[in-house]
Amino acid sequence: MAKQILILFFLATTYCYSQSVYKDATKINDSTDYYLEIGLFNKEEKKSYSKAILYTEKAIEFAKKNKLSNKLADCYLQLATIFFELEKNDLAIDYYIRAISIYSKSEPKSNIALAYYSLGKCYLKKNNIPYAESYFEKATIVYEKLNFLEAIEVINLQKAIIKKEKRKYEEAITILKGVIENISDDALLSTKTEAYIQLGEIEVIKKEYSQALDYLNQAKYTNETSNNDFKLAKRIYKLLGTTHEKNNNISSSNFYLQKYVNLIDSIGKLNNSNLTENTVDKIQFDKQLKTIEQLDKERKSQQKTLRFSKLISILSIALISILSLLSLSLYKNNKIRTSTNKLLKEKNKELTLEKEKAERASKARADFLSTVSHELRTPLNAINGITYLLLQENPKQSQLDYLKSLEFSGNYLLNFINDILEINRLESDKVTIEKINLNITKLSQNIINSFKEFINENNINFHLNIDNSLNYNLKGDPTKISQILINLINNAIKFSKDGDVWFTISKKSETENNITLHFEIRDNGIGIPEEKQEAIFDSFSQGSVEINRTYGGTGLGLSIVKKILEVMGSEIYLISEAEKGSTFSFDLEFEKGIIDPVTIEINQNIEFSNEKNILLVEDNKINQMITQKMLERKGISCVIIDNGEEAIENVKTNNYDLILMDVHLPGINGTEATTEIRKFNNTVPIIALTAISLNENREMLLSYGMNEVITKPFEPEHLYTVVTKYLSNTE
Repeated sequence: MAKQILILFFLATTYCYSQSVYKDATKINDSTDYYLEIGLFNKEEKKSYSKAILYTEKAIEFAKKNKLSNKLADCYLQLATIFFELEKNDLAIDYYIRAISIYSKSEPKSNIALAYYSLGKCYLKKNNIPYAESYFEKATIVYEKLNFLEAIEVINLQKAIIKKEKRKYEEAITILKGVIENISDDALLSTKTEAYIQLGEIEVIKKEYSQALDYLNQAKYTNETSNNDFKLAKRIYKLLGTTHEKNNNISSSNFYLQKYVNLIDSIGKLNNSNLTENTVDKIQFDKQLKTIEQLDKERKSQQKTLRFSKLISILSIALISILSLLSLSLYKNNKIRTSTNKLLKEKNKELTLEKEKAERASKARADFLSTVSHELRTPLNAINGITYLLLQENPKQSQLDYLKSLEFSGNYLLNFINDILEINRLESDKVTIEKINLNITKLSQNIINSFKEFINENNINFHLNIDNSLNYNLKGDPTKISQILINLINNAIKFSKDGDVWFTISKKSETENNITLHFEIRDNGIGIPEEKQEAIFDSFSQGSVEINRTYGGTGLGLSIVKKILEVMGSEIYLISEAEKGSTFSFDLEFEKGIIDPVTIEINQNIEFSNEKNILLVEDNKINQMITQKMLERKGISCVIIDNGEEAIENVKTNNYDLILMDVHLPGINGTEATTEIRKFNNTVPIIALTAISLNENREMLLSYGMNEVITKPFEPEHLYTVVTKYLSNTE
């Protein structure tokens, strides 16, 4: 399959490599093309993947240094292809996506189609069929626009393989026959050969061995007509041998398996290798040949013993007569057993129906909560935004109390919505765990600092105890760890008014590369009765209605903690006694990390040397007003447009320093508008404004050419931070 990617690569790109590179090296003078060609030579001719990676990375450095964006995309594409051939699919996916993110900012061309196609191959290897189909379809669309019909047939081959994996054999056969009929270019004869092989394999699955042999013979003829690819020849001979065996043609099976072994032997001699993968295959198939020969001898031996078997049959009749009497006595027992089995099957069927009904109900619940949570974010953005603006205008004391109450209610509702989305996300298995550098001491201190006001309000004596030897960084997920600690510490403070809270981190075990930490949050508050402790981790559970009325909260915090720890391979432990307090504890294993990079803080009060020009694309009138007012408070003016079509035309004739783009617009949505703008403007920063739901994906939004994503309802300080960052870059 890697060969098909190479064919597309050579058809799609306008340069090719020759060994004259070495003669002209002094002329090329460290250019990106030079390094790319050296990397390609090491991969193709020398089979030295380490050097291929080295020179391709040098090409990337040169392209970045000289701001050669298109060349940088070509570099990412070549590096991704190297990782694909090394079967490092995750690295390949990463660099293919980087290439696409640059290519997609310009007019569609064949290289982006190649990247889409290769991404589909990667996801096909990872058995992620939906993603594979999606990227194959994107590649097809680009090739159709370019009228690159031969390349489409290579993609159709992959679509047929997917149909085959889904056991949609008739659909796969139709596509494969179309591939064979439409390919005329000699450079794609290997694709035609692969199509014949796939047809043969399908017929073998259907046990239509004669038809399978016809297709495999066609594959053999096509391969021999082209450049006689050794790998394809090996597969064809192997399939012909095993198919003849299934068709009870031992001599033909022997013939093709012997050809297979001879081909492996010749490849081994060419490679001058004592023990290669081919040698191992040769040994394996030598054994298979001997097995087939042994089976043939046994068949002849069985014919000789047939007469003896007839004598045994006569004796068996007598034995059968005796057994018949025993069978009669077992008849009644079998009848009872049959009726019992029938009853069990009916009960199993009922249980299956109930299980499916419960699963549908669970999915409906999750979809409903996700939809409601998503739809609440837009009006909640208006509530929080207007409240913030009013609080900034020095309201009267009587008004201030109302606004503070409104601010509290808005934040409470936002936390509730976020908790619902987090529960849905955890239950839908759409959570990934990051492994990035973090300082557990700094992280813990920052969390405690964020609770200072809440600690003072509840008159809490807070005790923070962290092992002093933890003076180095760890690799983990700071977001998930923060969620766990914030929920547990918040509960400890809330339920221990006028009391004490202890937060302890200690070292449990350590190796050269890993460390296991023990986390403990203890309080001397109201505690949890023993009969309520088992249910306290269920969603929307707080022990009693009285506790909910007295202390508030959603009842989702401990459920989220439990589910996050399960995803991270750990579990939560509880020791509690009513009126004496509670202790929550858990263990987490970390890899030892490296020193954190220096964090650069952005000054939100930065003064710009010239007036900045911002375009706000937003259809909601209230959100238009709120965002405009927030920007004006920082001395930034903006132009407002309420639909994607006008925004595209406006950007063509006006220069903007920044675009704030709502994703959900009438007509052309925000992602489509961004894609169109990137066709003629690659420089202006575009920031997405969206209420990301359970099914939305931040990476997907960035792939359309957006630079950053701000989630509604957004905090004003976060909006200022992001806007300031990108406006500072345009100074």
